[in-house]
Amino acid sequence: MKAGCSSSLALSQFSRARRNIDARHPDVLDAQRREHARIRSEKGIRWGGRPLVLAA
Repeated sequence: MKAGCSSSLALSQFSRARRNIDARHPDVLDAQRREHARIRSEKGIRWGGRPLVLAA
């Protein structure tokens, strides 16, 4: 085994555990997505990031 192999394995395991801890519930993500879409629609902004008046 190489000298740095165990430390890189430990780092990847730590990163994976951290991602799982930080993961948000799908319902929370869905609510955030809907809220952002509502705000975009209020501003009249579509996918390109420009207001509808300028895009037309």
